[in-house]
Amino acid sequence: MTGKARLHAEVYGEVQGVGFRAFVLRRAMGLALTGWVRNRFDGSVELIAEGSRAALESLLADIGRGPSAAVVERVESGWEDATSEFRMFGLR
Repeated sequence: MTGKARLHAEVYGEVQGVGFRAFVLRRAMGLALTGWVRNRFDGSVELIAEGSRAALESLLADIGRGPSAAVVERVESGWEDATSEFRMFGLR
């Protein structure tokens, strides 16, 4: 057991064009997480992050607030088994 978990989240609201992906990138890197964040065609933002459960829960709380210019209406998230497929956290 690696002690790692995987968070898959979709964030809805005014979350594109407001620095949301950069916000997630900074938070994830600060928490030593790996994975990615991307804009989706429906206006939402999707992310997959792997790391310690505590760090992922901290990231989940952060994305529920978002950067000051964002309006987060809801976050749909789920926990999965970590795959360790990522070397860093990046933008897609």
